[in-house]
Amino acid sequence: MNVKRRTWEILEIGNERDPASRYFDGFIFGLILLNVAAFILGTVPAVDEKAGFWLHLFEIISIAVFTVEYLGRLWSCGVLEKYRHPVTGRLRFMATPLALVDLVAILPFYLAFLGIDLRFLRILRIIRILRIAKLSRYLSSLILFIDVVRNRKEELIMTTTVLVMLLIVSSSMMYYAEHDTQPEAFSSIPATMWWAVATLTTVGYGDIYPVTALGKLFGSVVAVIGIGLFALPTAILGSGFIEEINKRKEKRTCPHCGKKLEE
Repeated sequence: MNVKRRTWEILEIGNERDPASRYFDGFIFGLILLNVAAFILGTVPAVDEKAGFWLHLFEIISIAVFTVEYLGRLWSCGVLEKYRHPVTGRLRFMATPLALVDLVAILPFYLAFLGIDLRFLRILRIIRILRIAKLSRYLSSLILFIDVVRNRKEELIMTTTVLVMLLIVSSSMMYYAEHDTQPEAFSSIPATMWWAVATLTTVGYGDIYPVTALGKLFGSVVAVIGIGLFALPTAILGSGFIEEINKRKEKRTCPHCGKKLEE
């Protein structure tokens, strides 16, 4: 049981005062980054032609390490009461979000032997960094962000609803204004939504644009409205952060003398 608990402490908890846990986290962190880099470089034909064998060998070694790590977590999670049952406890642990990320990181390699090519999912290994990035360091910031979104959810939902409605309306109007003139670019309302998204976000790629007078008029109106609407979520979140930070400052100071309270 001591071995199991020690394994769990090294693999899962990530205690900075524990050298073994710290070194293991650093090793996995570096291995994840190298895997993502190898995956990206492997898509370059020249690199794949010259170093394809070494990239594949590195892939095999990495998968072996990630597999041992995953199995180690699965075995040692039984030290926690909620995962103690040998079957349902392990299944409950496997269903946790981070455990699913770990599984997705190694599963494509083994599925390839069954003729199922999911190698592009290897890029999801970078998500594993969230496990070892010591989120506890930023826990207060995460809680602040969650509190702001929770407190402003009604405003954010309303703004999102208006944006979706504007996207549908502008796409429909532009489709009927430009379809006859540009049937390939504005072939359908869903296809026209690409133009609407690029215009509403003020990106304006220029790959699709109106050429008729009515289409240009609609496009101008949508572009101007988009500037204002997309600024709303930023303003809502910004004011929410200021309000929440002020609340926390008030809690940390004495309401009578204004001095900082000891935590």
